[in-house]
Amino acid sequence: MFAFARAVLPLVLIWVMGAAAGAAPKTFADQASTFWLDNGLQVVVIPDHRAPIVTHMVWYKVGAADEMPGKSGIAHFLEHLMFKGTSDHPEGEFSKVIASVGGSENAFTTDDYTVYHQSVAKQHLGLMMEFEADRMANLVLDDAAVLPERKVILEERRSRMDNEPSSQLAEAVGAALFQNSHYGIPTIGWAIEMAELDRDDAIAFYDRYYTPNNAIVIVAGDVTEDEVRKLAQDTYGKLPRRAEPPPRVRPREPEPLAARTVTLANPRVTQPSVHRTFLAPSYATAGPGEAAALDLLADILGSGTTSKLYRQLVVEKGVATSSGAYYRSSALGDTRFVLYGVPRGDVSLDDLMADIDGVLADVVQNGISDEDLVRAKHRVTASAIYAQDNHASLARIFGTALATGQTLDDVKNWPAMIDAVTSDQIVAAAAKYLTAKRSVTGYLVAPPASGRS
Repeated sequence: MFAFARAVLPLVLIWVMGAAAGAAPKTFADQASTFWLDNGLQVVVIPDHRAPIVTHMVWYKVGAADEMPGKSGIAHFLEHLMFKGTSDHPEGEFSKVIASVGGSENAFTTDDYTVYHQSVAKQHLGLMMEFEADRMANLVLDDAAVLPERKVILEERRSRMDNEPSSQLAEAVGAALFQNSHYGIPTIGWAIEMAELDRDDAIAFYDRYYTPNNAIVIVAGDVTEDEVRKLAQDTYGKLPRRAEPPPRVRPREPEPLAARTVTLANPRVTQPSVHRTFLAPSYATAGPGEAAALDLLADILGSGTTSKLYRQLVVEKGVATSSGAYYRSSALGDTRFVLYGVPRGDVSLDDLMADIDGVLADVVQNGISDEDLVRAKHRVTASAIYAQDNHASLARIFGTALATGQTLDDVKNWPAMIDAVTSDQIVAAAAKYLTAKRSVTGYLVAPPASGRS
């Protein structure tokens, strides 16, 4: 659900031993708390007093899926432009200050949110809040700043997408899978539309969405709620609500009627592969228990060398060099469940896909053993234990959940939700959502490709 980092084996063993002794925790990050400022800004505090450092993150509840038609890429473009300076601080000053105090910073954009974050020594938290509050309200843009940065994002698209066959295939699969929502448009945007983005587009997007009542500030590290509350009130609390963003409603996908196939041939491909992507519900759109069941199903089928796909296709049959599964569970709308494989030797992609289908069919027909279910729960929940050892990971987990429609309690109670899943629920979720008509199969091959190889 919350993109926990996979735990190392000793942590899994610790979890298993604890569970056997009846000591397995049923909650996550109990120390986290939240409050709201009068201007609508939500603040989350996650105390961790082991070292005098903090992670400070600002999550704007807007991403590529909120863009207006014809303006794809504007969310990511604005992320770049947010570093161009304000009326009080010229371009580059914020970054220089962070570097001068030995901190680090970054930013990223997804379909559902845009995030800016810094990690610094505790005593510099107030300064980080001052700078972020300033650019939340006082961004200054002109063509001299905007037009060169437009070239930067176009070059980023060329290098990361247009020159990467796997990325090209992922775009084609996404466009085929999502027929009604913006999720079928790449987060970075389509080049033909990115090339037309200008200052007015950026300012309009900024003025509509970059307002305190559309943001979440998360502080994790050597702090208390009282300390953060005072700093937040003294910085973000001074900002007015600049806009009232529209409700975040993601169009639902119609029930798919036909399996789809996408084949991409490119001379850069040295190793063919196959991916089958299913339209699946997220934690925001799934029925009770379904998303947690899909989380466990992804682990059972394809997470690591003990998974069913790896054991059966790589180790036992020797038809694949790798095979696995993953579930992108956090989204405001529907999402993806993916099975994939890379063939060994002269095994064809169609034959490998048939073997992958066979592993899935076995789960649906014969269910999940008690042993596999217990092990999956231990592995998945042990990831939560591991995440609590890194306050930056904690901040990201909570931010992802809150920005995609979950609550603080949803995050805290996630281990109990996983623990409550039954094998019947996993089988039911697989039978309901992992069907051919809900899928797009992507083949990545090297030319010549007269058919699938």
